[in-house]
Amino acid sequence: MPITHTTRSLTTEAARTERRWYVADADGQVLGRLATRIATVLRGKHKPSFSPHLDAGDFVIVINAKGVRLTGHKLADKTYVRHSGYPGGIRRASA
Repeated sequence: MPITHTTRSLTTEAARTERRWYVADADGQVLGRLATRIATVLRGKHKPSFSPHLDAGDFVIVINAKGVRLTGHKLADKTYVRHSGYPGGIRRASA
């Protein structure tokens, strides 16, 4: 007698029915840590029904983004680089 296996997975409709809205207050939060938490919710990895091939993430609204905290020297060390395509055509500008 052959053994048959069945796998249960979520359908796209079942994953999208449970979407919720979240509000993230960025005032005083560290930029990188807030970004990883928001990315987790957007992908849906916080749900027990997470499946990487489905878009089952929730929605996030970020308020007070102007008050986000940058640690270290990120603001002073930020440079924008562009290249014209010609030899010696690199241009750098600080933020």
